[in-house]
Amino acid sequence: MTVKAMNAKEVTKKVFNNEELFILDVRNEDAFQDWKIEGHKFDYQNVPYFDLLDGVEEILDELPKDKDILVVCAKEGSSVMVAEMLSDEGLDVSYLEGGMKAWSEHLEPVKVGDLKDGGELYQFVRIGKGCLSYMVVSNGEAAIIDSTRMAEVYTDFADSLNAKITHVFDTHLHADHISGGRIIAEKTGAAYWLPPKDAEEVTFEYAALEDGNEVTIGNTKINIHALYSPGHTIGSTSFVVDEQYLMTGDILFIDSIGRPDLAGLAEDWVGDLRETLYTRYKELSNDLIVLPAHFMIIDELNEDGSVSEKLGTLYAQNHGLNIADEAEFRSLVTENLPPQPNAYQEIRKTNMGKITPDNDEQREMEIGPNRCAVR
Repeated sequence: MTVKAMNAKEVTKKVFNNEELFILDVRNEDAFQDWKIEGHKFDYQNVPYFDLLDGVEEILDELPKDKDILVVCAKEGSSVMVAEMLSDEGLDVSYLEGGMKAWSEHLEPVKVGDLKDGGELYQFVRIGKGCLSYMVVSNGEAAIIDSTRMAEVYTDFADSLNAKITHVFDTHLHADHISGGRIIAEKTGAAYWLPPKDAEEVTFEYAALEDGNEVTIGNTKINIHALYSPGHTIGSTSFVVDEQYLMTGDILFIDSIGRPDLAGLAEDWVGDLRETLYTRYKELSNDLIVLPAHFMIIDELNEDGSVSEKLGTLYAQNHGLNIADEAEFRSLVTENLPPQPNAYQEIRKTNMGKITPDNDEQREMEIGPNRCAVR
């Protein structure tokens, strides 16, 4: 049988559509335990490639006969070899094209909704990394929020909609992934916006995101609420778009709240975080649709693959928004932190413009799961 390649987009569709898939991951156990492809109906077997060099006979009985089988490795090569061995044994298998590196970089655009003036709002789901970015399109203009370093995905998508990118925003200085904001702005001539409190060490010019700014994209207004609180940073800034959507950056997620420790100031910033979540957001409409910059677990995806929820629903269901005792909240936020993101100090320096790693180095810096939230 011929060994087929399955690309990251095809796997993403299986996640979105709740399809079954059996994944044979041939990376080392520590890599698999740290980070894997997740789906609601995915099953897994982790057998390191080196254990299969002499053949696959010993695992044949452990593989299903009634499900699609996808062989996965870090870069592709090992999975191709294992898939070919399984094919020689009569199994119908595929391998992940580009491996986990390709999975880490795939962006899937999902339309979130229509704007009041006839415009549209799109969410770009970085399924393998948990990053969420956005494009607001109105009357031939587009704004991008919290972009990843895969800049061409955004510029090509805007071109496909015949929209000119005029503004690029980062809600905060990211620490878990490299922003594409500056590159997109340079390519398109758009204004690049950053919160000044996060930009004190940057090496480039930017437009200052401050409370009360109102930026117009086509016929759509983006109101800037400078909510100084730790998502990762003291400058974390929220946007209300079209009086319908609340972009929370890394302050509030669907299933959790932001971690305040990536600049080493968790104790200093936890009070700001509480004030934003328990006071400032409380003043906003419960009907606003929350659009965060990350998701943590696959269960946060909606049926169409998007990630969103009404603010009022989150106040009812998100544990991080329902801790009356401030000391208990402080304890939760400072003592329940997952491991810090890989290379997060280097990522912050890259986003400040202090270092300029090449593409391979940037890819390596970002490998691994999203770790932006309190557990």
